[in-house]
Amino acid sequence: MNQRLLPVIFLIAVCGRAGSEPIGEVDTVFKLIGPDHKIVVDAYDDPKVAGVTCYVSRAKTGGIKGALGLAEDKSEASIACRQTGPIIFAGKLERQEEMFNERISLVFKRLRVVRMVDAKRNALVYLTYSDRVLEGSPQNSVTAVPLPAGTVIPLR
Repeated sequence: MNQRLLPVIFLIAVCGRAGSEPIGEVDTVFKLIGPDHKIVVDAYDDPKVAGVTCYVSRAKTGGIKGALGLAEDKSEASIACRQTGPIIFAGKLERQEEMFNERISLVFKRLRVVRMVDAKRNALVYLTYSDRVLEGSPQNSVTAVPLPAGTVIPLR
């Protein structure tokens, strides 16, 4: 393949997909007024590694507060990342870098996805957790994507 085409292919692969893509949801608690409490599953494409997608499941609070965007979602989340296409790096990677974050309360709480490079095992490790301005949570989930033999991770 022509080396000049790689950046173009990468841009096409990640264009417009910097955020999350809803995959599905299930109701967990019926609410008479407002939406039900749910577990939602979203897909996040790694913006610097085309061909890797992370699936994050998390609780989403319903009811009146949830409908108005005033509810604080629980700190529990789970993550599974997989190779979903050819691996193409956009450039050199940091050994540890936040890949994505999303607000899960009105002001103070965020869900975060961090990419870590395990160069010794030729793998990308992804961690999800939530934090608050004043007090974070130890709740977390981790997954790894082993890269094909011969794939070199470009590090800074």
